[in-house]
Amino acid sequence: MLITELAVLRWLHILAMVYWLGGEWGVFQTSRHVVNRQLSMEERRRHMETAYRIDILARTGIILLLPLGLHMGHLWGVQPYGGAWLWLMWLLFAGWLALCWAAFVYRETDRGIALTIWDERIRYVVIPALLATSILSLLGYGPFNAGTMQKWFSLKVLIFGLLLIIGLQLRYIMREWTKLFRVLAAGPDPQAESKLEKSLRFGKRLAYIYWIGIASVAFLGATKMV
Repeated sequence: MLITELAVLRWLHILAMVYWLGGEWGVFQTSRHVVNRQLSMEERRRHMETAYRIDILARTGIILLLPLGLHMGHLWGVQPYGGAWLWLMWLLFAGWLALCWAAFVYRETDRGIALTIWDERIRYVVIPALLATSILSLLGYGPFNAGTMQKWFSLKVLIFGLLLIIGLQLRYIMREWTKLFRVLAAGPDPQAESKLEKSLRFGKRLAYIYWIGIASVAFLGATKMV
């Protein structure tokens, strides 16, 4: 049986989605121990390190989903840009992924925080671009084809763009944790502890919306119902 380009891309897309959803769930569960004042700082740091190691897989999945989806969209005929455009797209996303991993390698350092901020700045460009192109396409102005039974692709891009906004908020939370743990390393600080707990409560509310959105993106991709 011939293994097609589309089949390989679909397989990678499924893996990226699994790592995204599973990674976010792992960080969600681990974060409860990060803010637990009853645990020693050493124990909390171990949980924080675990959260970072799980989160990098989710971040990798998030970044890879977009070029994989755009590439498959071209093969499905709903995304008209191929050839050199696809090569350029993959090069740009490879650079973004390298930046993301560099921020992970240098986590909990000033360099790591600076790299994380640059990772976030890329999303300031990507998110508006995704929202604008998906909405314009649904209105019939392109760039994506959104005719009969083709709107699913633009809807996926739209929801994905909205999910990146939530993901950006969760990135802010983890970056804040890195800074707060530096404060706590110097000794007990009730104000820092309160900030940690507040950010976790906010993050939990975002996480539930996040999971519903991820499930919606997967459903549209699997059914292509509109």
